[in-house]
Amino acid sequence: VQLQASGGGSEQAGGSLSVSCVASGRIFDINDMAWYRQAPGKQRELVADITFGGKTNYVDFVKGRFTISRDNAKRTLYLQMNSLRPEDTAVYYCNAKVRDTMISPWADYWGQGTQVTVSS
Repeated sequence: VQLQASGGGSEQAGGSLSVSCVASGRIFDINDMAWYRQAPGKQRELVADITFGGKTNYVDFVKGRFTISRDNAKRTLYLQMNSLRPEDTAVYYCNAKVRDTMISPWADYWGQGTQVTVSS
C-alpha cells in the first residue's frame, strides 16, 4: 500500500492551499483517514480526520479554516486550507487505516509528506 501526497507549496498569510493524497496498491478497504503535520523542531500532530462515512473531526487551531474530505471511489483524501497563518508552516502527512483482505487487521500507512510554507 502506498499513500502519495501532492499539493502544498508556498503562500502568503491569509491565502489558501490544498493538499491531496491517493492510496494505491493492494487495498480491500480503507477506514479512517487523517492529515497530520510536523513543524521544524516539533512533534507530529493531528490536524483533522474523517471516517469512511464522512464524519469529520478538527483540532481547535484549524477549525473554521481547514476542510478535510475524501472520495472513497478514488481512494483520495483532501485538505483545503484557507486563511493560512505562518504557524501553519509544516510538512503535512496523510494517514490511512487500511486492510488488504476482508479478514486482515487494520494497518496504519503514511504518505511521504508535502511541505506547506506560509509567509507573513
